[in-house]
Amino acid sequence: MAKTYSIFGAGAAGLYTAWRLLNGQSKLTKFSAKQLKKGDVLELYDWGNYDFTKRHPGSRAPGARICTWHYNNDKTHSYVELGGMRYSFWNRIPTKQFPDPNNGLAPGHRVVTAVISLLGLDKYSVPFNVTDNQLFYLRSRNFYLNGITSNTPAPYAVNNFGASTTPDQGFTIVQDLATTKPWADFTRRDWCNFYQNGRITAQLPESSVFQRGDYLKDIGYWNLLYDQLGAEGYDYAADGNGYSSNVINTHAGVSFNINNEFTPGSQYRTLSIGYSGMFNALFEEIVKLTKSKGIEFRYHPNTRLHSILGKGGKALFTYAHRDNPNIAAGTREADAAWMAMPRAAIDLVAQATRFRTPAKGEVDVLNHEKVSLYLEATIQQPSYKVGMFFDQPWWSPDVDNPAPYPAQVVGYTITPDTISQLRSQKYPAAALKAMLTMIDVPYTSAGDMVKAIEDITEQALTIAQVKQLTAQSRNDTIGPSVSNSPIRMVVYFGNNATSQKKKPVYGILASYDDEDNTAFWRELELGPKRQREIPSSQDTQPLDGPRVVPKRMVKMLRKMLAELHYGPNTDYSAVPEPLESAYMDWSLPPFNAGYHEWAPHYDIGDVQRKIRKPSQLIDGADADIFIVGEAYSNDQAWVEGAYCTSESVLNDFFGIEPIIDNKAYPFICPEESAHSAADDGDLDKILRKIDPRRQSQEPEEAL
Repeated sequence: MAKTYSIFGAGAAGLYTAWRLLNGQSKLTKFSAKQLKKGDVLELYDWGNYDFTKRHPGSRAPGARICTWHYNNDKTHSYVELGGMRYSFWNRIPTKQFPDPNNGLAPGHRVVTAVISLLGLDKYSVPFNVTDNQLFYLRSRNFYLNGITSNTPAPYAVNNFGASTTPDQGFTIVQDLATTKPWADFTRRDWCNFYQNGRITAQLPESSVFQRGDYLKDIGYWNLLYDQLGAEGYDYAADGNGYSSNVINTHAGVSFNINNEFTPGSQYRTLSIGYSGMFNALFEEIVKLTKSKGIEFRYHPNTRLHSILGKGGKALFTYAHRDNPNIAAGTREADAAWMAMPRAAIDLVAQATRFRTPAKGEVDVLNHEKVSLYLEATIQQPSYKVGMFFDQPWWSPDVDNPAPYPAQVVGYTITPDTISQLRSQKYPAAALKAMLTMIDVPYTSAGDMVKAIEDITEQALTIAQVKQLTAQSRNDTIGPSVSNSPIRMVVYFGNNATSQKKKPVYGILASYDDEDNTAFWRELELGPKRQREIPSSQDTQPLDGPRVVPKRMVKMLRKMLAELHYGPNTDYSAVPEPLESAYMDWSLPPFNAGYHEWAPHYDIGDVQRKIRKPSQLIDGADADIFIVGEAYSNDQAWVEGAYCTSESVLNDFFGIEPIIDNKAYPFICPEESAHSAADDGDLDKILRKIDPRRQSQEPEEAL
């Protein structure tokens, strides 16, 4: 009998799940009946209407919280990412620094990197480097990261001369409270263990709210930062790091990892066709594979999951259409169902399901108390992004009449294409050989790059050869620049058109705001003499696609960009009028968040393992209804998180072989990371070594 698999959500997790159901292999006979075969049905429901292919056009680029926006909607022209925009590259070739790429220490998003390769997108993968000398505009002062010294500190009254160091030094101070081994030696498994068992190991004064032995999982990161850094130290770390979401009351142990992710050896990349291009390719592969395997593919755009119940191990669900999303339009059944959606969209389904009284044999897998508790384990983080295109890169340091405070974006990177181009120009063989050891290493100056080559070859390059090299290796960084004004961060995309025959157009993410300032920008969305006509709870702008920025918002953005690059109180006219501007408000439904982070007071490993199949939390229930996506992952805010949760479900419940060697790279936190007596004993030994008087690993309760 033919079976039907239904996937709700056509973003990263939904598309990945569909693709892997089709191309994955299982070697276990007990799972053979669960593999898709000829005559089966694969359904993909999409509340939005993404522009996947010519046959399946839509209102915006895919997928979900990834949204590549091209100038004039021309895919050959320059683009700005108005959602997720990059991935951490996993180098599968052994290097001196990482001789075993499959061990637990090699950095990178392994699943995303593998997917890009399997889809044949490697040729579009390009460096997406950040500057090592950020521009700041904090408390009405313009300065650069490398200019922060004891003589020219940042404008914050931080304890112990903290303003004489970089903003992220505050994170380092807090992380040192729980050091058991160098953070660079932490593997993915180590972090999973740390989330559950990590504690403060430092001896702290009585005045500290938190004390040695306290579990980090029970501490909000904001609380800990404020307790240890003071008001000014907290403000400096919060303002200067650019991400407001990184300093709220998240699970402190997880926040240690998040603020430690830009470690030595990490290389960030994106796709030259735009990050949405990966999801176009996934959709095309799904169509090809279903056709070649004789599987019926049903794509339902503008259709959302309304409610869902488990019945006899299957899923019984109602669906609704986009023009009337709160009223069920029909009922269907699936042998397995995936909710590839963020927490807010799941909450909507749970609300509607609550009003369906389960019949005999039916089970509500979303509204059970333990499931509801676990669904609340992640914090929804709003985000607002505004993109702009200009006819000149006025922010760059190498334009005519540069701004007083230009963004430090000039950069150089040697890629395989660089070497190929120089080889065709008969570049010296010794220099080309040296460059093979320098691939993807970012340089902020041509001089440093040239010196690195000459140190290896022990031969000087001629002036002509230096010009050849710099012309071929120029790869500007994205910045970013940071401000404590509502724009928060500015990311510089520049002229990244795939067709360089067009007149150059230069893009920037003029405001990359998260957490704090979405309401500031939302009140500028309507012009004068305008009444709000759509309730925010029903405004699905993220599904429609980028909206045109009204004149008032453009003027406000120019005002803040002028202060960032030209100094305090500079008139907005210093920044030219943009050619085109658009925004995405990710705080609106159905996402209601740009990304998620773990809340304190949860065993997040247990949440990861159980919430992906909620019926595991209900005694006597077993329904093949799954939750996948970045929200309940080890890699929140990244496509990697969506892919990894999806992969874990397919491995564990459908017997599909892992897409990569995951022995040292668990897709979700494994059972072994759970609390154990052995872990307590090991840590207690460390604490007693620090303080021999300590008798118990548990701090005394206040009387």
